[in-house]
Amino acid sequence: MDSNGSGGGGELPNNSQSYQSEESKPLLEDTSSAPPEGGNNNSGKTSAGPCRRAALLGGCGMRYKLLQEGDIQVCVVKHPRTFLSKILTSKFLRRWEPHHLSLGDSSLSSATPTGYMESPLSYSAIEDLQPLSWDNAPKYCLQLSVPGGTVLLQAANSYLRDQWFHSLQWKKKIYKYRKVLKNPTRWEVVLKEIRALVDMALTSPLQDESIQQAPLHIISTLLSENTNLSAQEHENIIVAIAPLLENNHPPPDLCEFFCKHCRERPRSMVVIEVFTPVVQRILKHNMDFGKCPRLRLFTQEYILALNELNGGMEVVKKFVHSMHGPTGQCPHPRVLPNLVAVCLAAIYSCYEEFINSRDNSPSLKEIRNGCQQQSERKPPLPLRLLRSELESPDPPVAPPPLPPLAPLPSLPLSPPPSIVNSSEILVELERNNNTANKLKGPAGGDSEPNLIDCLLVSPTLSALSIQLPAQADRVLGCFALILKMLSDYDDWRPALASLLQPIPFPKEALAHAKFTKELKYVIQRFAEDPRQEVHSCLLSVRSGKDGWFQLYSPGGMACDDDGELFASMVHILMGSCYKTKKFLLSLAENKLGPCMLLALRGNQTMVEILCLMLEYNIIENKDTQLQIISTLESTQVGLRMYEQLCDRQRELKELQRKGGPTRLTLPSKSTDADLARLLSSGSFGNLENLSLAFTNVTSACAEQLIKLPSLKQLNLWSTQFGDAGLRLLSEHLASLQVLNLCETPVTDAGLLALSSMKSLCSLNMNSTKLSADTYEDLKAKLPNLKEVDVRYTEAW
Repeated sequence: MDSNGSGGGGELPNNSQSYQSEESKPLLEDTSSAPPEGGNNNSGKTSAGPCRRAALLGGCGMRYKLLQEGDIQVCVVKHPRTFLSKILTSKFLRRWEPHHLSLGDSSLSSATPTGYMESPLSYSAIEDLQPLSWDNAPKYCLQLSVPGGTVLLQAANSYLRDQWFHSLQWKKKIYKYRKVLKNPTRWEVVLKEIRALVDMALTSPLQDESIQQAPLHIISTLLSENTNLSAQEHENIIVAIAPLLENNHPPPDLCEFFCKHCRERPRSMVVIEVFTPVVQRILKHNMDFGKCPRLRLFTQEYILALNELNGGMEVVKKFVHSMHGPTGQCPHPRVLPNLVAVCLAAIYSCYEEFINSRDNSPSLKEIRNGCQQQSERKPPLPLRLLRSELESPDPPVAPPPLPPLAPLPSLPLSPPPSIVNSSEILVELERNNNTANKLKGPAGGDSEPNLIDCLLVSPTLSALSIQLPAQADRVLGCFALILKMLSDYDDWRPALASLLQPIPFPKEALAHAKFTKELKYVIQRFAEDPRQEVHSCLLSVRSGKDGWFQLYSPGGMACDDDGELFASMVHILMGSCYKTKKFLLSLAENKLGPCMLLALRGNQTMVEILCLMLEYNIIENKDTQLQIISTLESTQVGLRMYEQLCDRQRELKELQRKGGPTRLTLPSKSTDADLARLLSSGSFGNLENLSLAFTNVTSACAEQLIKLPSLKQLNLWSTQFGDAGLRLLSEHLASLQVLNLCETPVTDAGLLALSSMKSLCSLNMNSTKLSADTYEDLKAKLPNLKEVDVRYTEAW
């Protein structure tokens, strides 16, 4: 290789203090300030040599990525140190070897272990590390001083040379700190070294996340291997590493150390001053607690420590408010799901021993077999079960059958729902053949029974109560309050409702009256929210599974208010036209008894529900229809609404009577009231084609349109007809064949409902907010669709 591939070096001159300053930082094995390697040599000889030191670019603000491997030229010179300057000018340096070097944790090694790099070069063998540049032929070299010689590394340019320099220097120092802090003896010296290590990481020109993570892992290992530290030593170490935690998550062992400090010294100022920004960063930036569960545990312990301060929950409230911010919109989208995950884990821990219980008494065994899954985690908090009666010492026996229950007086439904009074809570036993088989079948079968079914298998089970000890009770109260606070923020409520819709709490918590009472506030907030994306989450995620609507309805295990919350949930769900007919069918099948009971007590919402069931012919059984009529006539509000229903029914029969025009076009600018007035004027049983184009009708006119039995063609071009109207049409006008929605404000939310209108053969969605995915879904579910207009939409 030509002379351009050579590199040079010499002893350290006086102007190289910027390189040596980091080397002189304290280490346990070298706590004195020693002179630089080779400093005894005459500086005049060095200045007269053919090479000089290169200026360190890192001090000028340059940043580098930490190298793990790379290609570089290597030359090894064996020499006595006094003859180094002469050797560097010799032709011997023409012998350069290309190597692909890897910077490991303890040594520098080559991918091809031959020649100069036949053996790895340990960082402990490197006595000095300096960048060099030649005057006569400026090339970019590093000088590694080793016992008996020098290793020269030549890079392609000055930036790459400095990157190798800082990376090697970092690896060498981290190796020293890892070795020194592995077996500490004097903790006052250890603290000094920790501060030096932190300062080194903060001032390094290397820009890589591992630069600040590596010191944290070293300190984490140190703390995990030395558990007998005093409280003051704990705090000193935490304060020393605090600067590194501003932009980094603590590693798992360090999280365990922090958790211990929160539990043992919750009132320490370290909790507020150091842990608060760490927890805030975790909640804002953590993406998956499943990959780092100790971060979640640390956040949980931090919140519990705040709860132990003077003011308790007021401090926790201020912290949650600080995470949301003073505005109406939280700027950090990860805060809410992370807070919910912490709350769920904390609430689960309160019932963990109950979940892992191995009590063989019949009642616990019945609940455990039917409703619990074993957990491998050891519970952090104890829990005990109290029975209103003493446990029988007899061996387990099969639970006795349910006693016969009398039907509700004056409401003989078919089939009659059975109502029992258990702990002053009305419980509806919705029994059919499938439920009976599920209850009689062996525990632990393929289908998991409902917890309410398990609790009602035996009368003795209904007396079972869960009482948490004081510590667990405080944990439950703290995190239940956080859930309440989260539900108070309008911008968080939709996402919170979605996160809680699958009911993520353990079933033991749902059987705990105190917990369901605390959580009731959150469900009420969902039921009061007018946004459909919020209150629709009260329903189950899929059929066959209970949702909050079922749990807090009469007959649900969480109901303790005689159906007040149930009535408000029904009111908001019906008011949004959320699959109205399907929802009414569900109520008629599962909750007809509670609806009639509340209507009998004068609840206006339930009276409206019963009237709608009659109006839409939801109830087919004649005896049940007569019983509903009797229930309506038993109260003033019910009687008034029933008379209005009868008047509407007479008008409906007149409207649907055969006769009248087959085609009808409303004048431009007509309103919903105009349409209703027109349709009330005579018979429209033959009406097949209705044009409302360029009128001012809205979704409210859907109530009139669904009364037209023969309607096959509907033109809504350039009207204000929206999604709510589409959902109602899709449930009642199954024979509609042609629908024009051009230039209407409908969106995917309403257009998706059209997939149930199998008779549609022509559909105009020109200039609507139709998406490509919804269009593909409609094409797949509407087999008779032949003419489609999607111009000026995303699907075009």
